[in-house]
Amino acid sequence: MSTPKVLIIVGSKSDLEVIGKAVEVLQRLQIEVSLEVSSAHRQPERTRELAQTARQKGYGVVICGAGLSAALPGVVASYTSLPVLGVPLAVSELGGLDALLAISQMPRGIPVGCLALGGHGAVNAALLAARIIAVTDKGVQQRLEEYRKQAEQS
Repeated sequence: MSTPKVLIIVGSKSDLEVIGKAVEVLQRLQIEVSLEVSSAHRQPERTRELAQTARQKGYGVVICGAGLSAALPGVVASYTSLPVLGVPLAVSELGGLDALLAISQMPRGIPVGCLALGGHGAVNAALLAARIIAVTDKGVQQRLEEYRKQAEQS
């Protein structure tokens, strides 16, 4: 059985710099990651397709980076039973508060884990995704423990 992969979706190319921090952590933990740009508003059919086919493509967790109305994590969660982690991005005049509130206030039945704003949230989303995968993958569990020990020393 292969290690589940992580799918990361952002709504805009401008989100790639921040969400790249999650990619770096997942790669360091040797977890396969795919990064897609698909807007819940501008590309709803593509977004639906990504969410609906994620499990059959071997993904175990989906991370969504979103700003403004931050609809992306909720839309993705409505189309998959995989864990969805939302990273609010500070792209508006409100400094990301709008995205933070939107992601944290999903309707009942559409769960989304909400992480911190920006880069810290991206890193923590990657680590939380790794922890979810580590429940059933001893190799990821060991690499996470090594990551934690290295973090303690820095």
